[in-house]
Amino acid sequence: MQVTLCAALLLACNHALAVREEQTFHVSVTIPTSEFYVLPVNPGFLEREQVMAWNPVSAELSPLREHFDVKNASGSISARLAAEPFLFNGRERIDLKVWFNGESLSLLDTPVVGEQQARVGQRVRLEIAATKPAEGYVPGQYYGTVQLMFDAVNP
Repeated sequence: MQVTLCAALLLACNHALAVREEQTFHVSVTIPTSEFYVLPVNPGFLEREQVMAWNPVSAELSPLREHFDVKNASGSISARLAAEPFLFNGRERIDLKVWFNGESLSLLDTPVVGEQQARVGQRVRLEIAATKPAEGYVPGQYYGTVQLMFDAVNP
């Protein structure tokens, strides 16, 4: 009886000392159609804030660069900005310049991937750079949004 009681107490002590930690996370996937897609190589690029690094020695902002996989089985790809891109701190504004596959983007449709390259698919670069104000950068915390629109262009 004492042996059974000691064994039961030992088991109860082991369970009382056990520590458990649980983690929950979300899993998702985007599988594009094989006909048309424009997707960042780094899937987290669109999901989190991108920080332009400040270089205190040169007093410049480093450009953002990211690669995208693109394809249009039916023709070329064009892109445009949905709005003028800029950073703002409540008073001061820093304009941004955007290039996709080396083509400068504006509010108008711009061909960015030719028909032959788009049909087979290609990896291209997005670059976003600050335009230094004439009076230089004013200290502060700046935020902004860059919204790109891509269209499949059929011949």
